Amino acid sequence: MPYATASDGAQIFYKDWGEGRPVVLSHGWPLNSDSWEAQQLFLAEHGFRAIAHDRRGHGRSTQTWGGNEMNTYADDLATVIRELDLRDITLVGFSTGGGEVARYVGRHGTARVAQVVLVSAVPPFMLQTEDNPGGVPVDVFDGIRAGSVADRSQLYRDLADGPFFGNNRPGANVSRGTRDAFWRQGLQAGHRNAYESIAAFSATDFRSDLDAINVPALVIHGDDDQVVPFEVGGKASAERIKNARLVVYPGAPHGITDTHKQQLCDDLLSFLRSHG
Repeated sequence: MPYATASDGAQIFYKDWGEGRPVVLSHGWPLNSDSWEAQQLFLAEHGFRAIAHDRRGHGRSTQTWGGNEMNTYADDLATVIRELDLRDITLVGFSTGGGEVARYVGRHGTARVAQVVLVSAVPPFMLQTEDNPGGVPVDVFDGIRAGSVADRSQLYRDLADGPFFGNNRPGANVSRGTRDAFWRQGLQAGHRNAYESIAAFSATDFRSDLDAINVPALVIHGDDDQVVPFEVGGKASAERIKNARLVVYPGAPHGITDTHKQQLCDDLLSFLRSHG
């Protein structure tokens, strides 16, 4: 199985499909690279080299005790990129993966990066603070932490059956299989890794990282996202990133990689083809 070795010895699993200009996909919490399979297959079939890794502590990567924070996540992404000697990359980040992509740019620059895409992403800054009054109150994240400690299997069921895919909205009909896949991937993550990642995605300030994005950027977000509210996430990121293009999916939930998979595939392909 393909792995890249991080500086602390952690083994970072990745899938490397297709040939062509590289697209690197960073997944959300508490998932792994399997959550990108629809987009990865589509892009590989349309002339791109699509690469998706499992964040440390998630999926098939090492369940480390430490390093469950954004700086290390970004450095692990850099390790995969260096290991494969990728250049002219389009970096795509979903939810927590959007924070990982932003922090990668903040720490490692854009010398290897041609484009950036944020999908339902956590930047610029999710947590409500004095200088971020529109953010999400810490009580919400404390509730997720409490649920993770008490019964994380049920927490993942509840997220999948409700807000993640918008299955709690009238007329929603997200398949049992899709919801079960979320639960399965969540339980593949290490307990400590997934628990500490809650702080990583909620309390990390990515504003300066977004300021460092100096390549074409696409921001995609549903305006009925109950996990990363549109005003907090996509709208604020698009306003902050210089010359970013914002695409809003009306009525769409957080998990658009599944609920709007073909629309997302088409939008990614169009953006990729706009390069060069």
